Amino acid sequence: MNKKVLLAIASILALSVILLVVSRAIIMKRSGAPQVAGAMKAADASKEEAELFNVASKYAQSGDLLSAKDTYRKILEKFPGSANTEKVQRTLEDMNILIMASAIPTPDSVSYEVQKGDTLSKIANKFSTTQDLIMRSNGLKNAAIVPLGRKLKIHNEKMSIVIDKSMNILTLKSGDGIVKTYKVATGINNCTPVGSFKIINKIVNPPWYTAAGVIPPDSPKNILGSRWLGLSVQGYGIHGTTEPESIGSQATSGCIRMRNAEVEELYALVPQGSEVVIVD
Repeated sequence: MNKKVLLAIASILALSVILLVVSRAIIMKRSGAPQVAGAMKAADASKEEAELFNVASKYAQSGDLLSAKDTYRKILEKFPGSANTEKVQRTLEDMNILIMASAIPTPDSVSYEVQKGDTLSKIANKFSTTQDLIMRSNGLKNAAIVPLGRKLKIHNEKMSIVIDKSMNILTLKSGDGIVKTYKVATGINNCTPVGSFKIINKIVNPPWYTAAGVIPPDSPKNILGSRWLGLSVQGYGIHGTTEPESIGSQATSGCIRMRNAEVEELYALVPQGSEVVIVD
């Protein structure tokens, strides 16, 4: 084989190798493009979510709770499948409570001027709210002192409660809107009654009435915790607990059990007469 033929063969082989390398590069680039684009899109989304978190935090720190709430809501709407969804939801619900218990005017509140003869309990009954909430949202330290002519922020939507036994979740509502959700314990073997009831009494540090007698609030045998909201079905209520590890399960004799700090929060917001709906 002469030199010219060898050179021609070598040139063809070299060109073939170059074409093979180029074609493989093109194939790899095309096959990897969606993954790269997806990764870049996810990174951009994560960056935007982090930026919104930062904005919400700055609003909260500056006291602009309404803007912070709107920003957290935007995060939930834009990133529904995020790993941070539960955290954001909890933060948003806590923000709802902070706003309700602050002096910030909201669509579910009114400004009321104190009239002659008014007391906080009378005002609370008039607007179907609680004395505790009026005091908290207006910075009042003494319930007996209500200056004549003072304007008070008053919550003006009916509060209600929905309890889902299948999930052991209690939902606090203001009008049609959800304020906050709480994990609870319900009755063993699904024994918590189903239906629509009313809160008929409210007790701080309740005694526990048993077949063996009355167990006082300060007894370690009293399992009712720090608050009691009695329901219009005899013997049943929403109360605290000395067994917080049971929350989230069917563990009671039929009552709805909450962590003490959470039942105290609920107690301050929900007036006597509020509706409680329990569903399977």
